Amino acid sequence: MTGWALPASQRRTTVKVIECTRYGTPDVLQWAERPMPRPGSHELLVRVVATTVNSGDWRVRALHLPPGFGPLGRLALGLRRPRQPVLGTEFAGVVEDTGVLACRFRPGDRVFGFTGSRMGCHAEYLCMDEHGPVAATPPQLGCEQAAAMCFGGSTMLHYYRRASLSAGEHVLVIGASGTVGSAAVQLARSQGARVTAVCNTARAPLMHRLGAQHTIDPARHDFTAQGERYDVVVDCVGTFSPEETLGVLTPGGRLLLLAAGLPDLLRAPLLGRARGLRVMAGPAQESAADVATLAALAARGAFIPVIDSVYPWADFRLAHARVESRRKVGTVVLRVAGPTTAPPSPPLA
Repeated sequence: MTGWALPASQRRTTVKVIECTRYGTPDVLQWAERPMPRPGSHELLVRVVATTVNSGDWRVRALHLPPGFGPLGRLALGLRRPRQPVLGTEFAGVVEDTGVLACRFRPGDRVFGFTGSRMGCHAEYLCMDEHGPVAATPPQLGCEQAAAMCFGGSTMLHYYRRASLSAGEHVLVIGASGTVGSAAVQLARSQGARVTAVCNTARAPLMHRLGAQHTIDPARHDFTAQGERYDVVVDCVGTFSPEETLGVLTPGGRLLLLAAGLPDLLRAPLLGRARGLRVMAGPAQESAADVATLAALAARGAFIPVIDSVYPWADFRLAHARVESRRKVGTVVLRVAGPTTAPPSPPLA
């Protein structure tokens, strides 16, 4: 038939993926070929345009876990190599095919989503349940921005919901310039909270653009000795002890531990209970409702992910090295298809 051709996904039998063949440096990552996935009856086949490399990918690839989680981590992730060798938890792309009963999206629709602990996003194509954590990409977002929506955004929606964050409360975000921290600042502001960001002085202008009213450089000022009290403390880095972070909470305050080691996770709830404070920790589960919420927030400009850098697909090892350097600001993106574009400017508060 003249002028008609099968979609690329129906012409191809294999797809390229990035596999983590064992624990170690970025050099353990290798190209691999896998069979082209085929969508189930209620699934979407998505051609991935962009994905991300985040701290979760780095920790799995290097088996670099918080103190106390080494043996438990191997049991959960795989003894000698990751049980799921294709890393990547979030993506943005285009629907290329759908299952016979799928009706929420059509081929050609731009979507983004979150596979979470299932991973598998470092691939040219993937399948997603149409009713799972996937949503239409807001028209004003490019694929790089959309791909970076979920890791930090879903985490903080989960934690703020558990903490029952209310308008007018004062939130302290420790490690505010990372993927999760920058989401913590924006999402707290979107719920009407006041935000103080703990970050390097050079990153203070960005924090103010994201909505933080105040910033504290921990190299210059000890936030635990300033006399200020906070209703919620979000600790994204785990470099302060529970005694320090609990000590700056108001009566009835909540401490959100996102990166603590096992000893602190065991001690902090006991210390908090003795002081009438609540401590929350643990993994945040991927949620279709949270992805839909992030899409709605982005559509009205209330949440726009901060992009540190965008790497071509072939430079996946450099992207991992950038995350492992712990110097990134926001999210590192891998552009799987098409030209790499410059990182967008952060939103104005």
